[in-house]
Amino acid sequence: MHRRNPKAPDGAGRDPERTQHRILAAALKEFAARGFAGARVAAIARRAKANKRMLYHYFTDKKGLFRAVLRHKIGERRGLVGQQASPADVVSSLAPWFRQNCQDADWVRLLAWESLQTTNDLVLDEKERRRHSLQSIGSIRKKQAAGRLRSDVDAACLQLAKVSLAMFPMALPQVARLITGRSPRNPGFQRAYARFLETISVGFRPAQPAAN
Repeated sequence: MHRRNPKAPDGAGRDPERTQHRILAAALKEFAARGFAGARVAAIARRAKANKRMLYHYFTDKKGLFRAVLRHKIGERRGLVGQQASPADVVSSLAPWFRQNCQDADWVRLLAWESLQTTNDLVLDEKERRRHSLQSIGSIRKKQAAGRLRSDVDAACLQLAKVSLAMFPMALPQVARLITGRSPRNPGFQRAYARFLETISVGFRPAQPAAN
C-alpha cells in the first residue's frame, strides 16, 4: 500500500488499510467499465464511499491509482494461480488461469481497455510488469533445461500462448460465442474449454520414449 501523508484528510486514519482496499475495488470496476481515459475520480470515490481527498491522499492522482490497481491485481492473481497449479509443470496452470479469468472478468476488460487506449506502445508501470513477464519466461527455460518442457519451443512464445489461450474467450466473448454457440460465461463452455486446455498442454511436454 501507499505511504500515508502526514497531513491526512479527516477520517483517513480510522482504518486506512480497509479504506484503500475499498478504493482499489471501486477503481477496478470504474477502470474496467470506462478505461483509464474515461474513468472519473469522482465516480471511483462514490463507488468506494470515500471522498476524493482520500483518493489523492493515498494514491496521489488517477495515474497512481491505476498503477496501484494493476500491482494489486497482478500480485493477487499470481498468488491465486500459484496455489492451483503444480510448480513442477508450468503448462498445468493453463486451465487454472482460464478459470481465474472467468471469475475476474473486470481484470480482462481492464487490459482490453489499456490496449485500446495505448498510443505509444508503452503502458503504465511497464518496467515492473516486464520484470514479471521475464520471471515467467525464465521459469519456463529452467523447466526446459530440466527436461520437463519441450526445448524446441521458444520460451517467450510459450508464455505468450499460455496467456492468450487462458484469456481470449473472456477478452473477446462475442467471437467465442460466434464460434462455439455458447457464451464464455456459460458453465458448460467453461468446463469444456478447461478440458481442452488440459488436453493441449500435454503437447508442450517432451515426448516419452517408446516402451520396448
